[in-house]
Amino acid sequence: MIEAYRRMRDLVGAEVLGLLAFLVIVVIAFSLATPRFLTGENFGSIAFQLPELGLLTLAMLVPILSGGLNLAITYTANFCGLTLAWILQVHGGVDAGFGAFLLGCAAALAVGATAGLIMGLVIAYVGAHPILVSLAMMIFIRGLGEFLTRGGDISGFPDFIRPIGHGSVLGFPIPLLIFLVAAAIWYIMLQRTRHGFSTYMLGSNLEATRYSGIPTRRTITLIYTLSGLMCAVAGIVMVARFNSVRVGHGDAYLLITVLACFLGGVDPFGGFGRVLPVAIALLILQVLSSGLNLIGANQHLSTAVWGLFLIAVMVIRFGWQRLALRR
Repeated sequence: MIEAYRRMRDLVGAEVLGLLAFLVIVVIAFSLATPRFLTGENFGSIAFQLPELGLLTLAMLVPILSGGLNLAITYTANFCGLTLAWILQVHGGVDAGFGAFLLGCAAALAVGATAGLIMGLVIAYVGAHPILVSLAMMIFIRGLGEFLTRGGDISGFPDFIRPIGHGSVLGFPIPLLIFLVAAAIWYIMLQRTRHGFSTYMLGSNLEATRYSGIPTRRTITLIYTLSGLMCAVAGIVMVARFNSVRVGHGDAYLLITVLACFLGGVDPFGGFGRVLPVAIALLILQVLSSGLNLIGANQHLSTAVWGLFLIAVMVIRFGWQRLALRR
């Protein structure tokens, strides 16, 4: 057991070093391709854009570690944002007070947790596959949101929520601080709590975990509930970032969150992965996105690049793991 832990720790260290080296290569390549890349404006844009994607990736990370998947993260986040927006509109829109905002945030968190709770209960007690359950939840939330908003968006919020999406504290963007706090909480949960240990055990072997006495059903339910809560946090930040919300915003985020997890060394079958490599992978993807945008790459071409990049990550990781095991 101790030897397995040491081997896993060595693999994580190798993943981090490899990702940092790749990040340096990407930065050098884009800095040579365009003089606008190594500018404060570009890095500031990256710092403000990364958190919303990062929060959604954290929402995806824990289900994958448990051997599952949450395909409903973007629509859950958007629906939580819609919940906040509706409450603000009811209380005066741009004239709504801080109390209405707190009420809206609480309602958004409750909606996100409820969506995750329902998925977790169905997966844990019915035995349905996480892909099917989360796909059904995604379709339900999308349909309900489009029905309630008639396919449109809601905009016009109080000025005091704008700093959550665009403000800074001592030079650090507030959205980035929110993401760093969320990532630290996720790290502590996964590395220092019984629930984190149970999550890794579930991803390694569900039946063995059940026979070992770990309450697997309760753990699975909590995993998806926490995933829904993180989606709600992302939804709140997205409302503040864009000053508007609609149910279909950020469809492409789903692919990128999965890509970030796999690029960060998370085993697609569960049981292995850490927060730090995933955070570095997120930074790499955001730098790639910014660099492609600065050199004038077509948006559809960028999406194609993500797909090819995902395939390349799978191939490289397979070769890397085989080499590491031989050593």
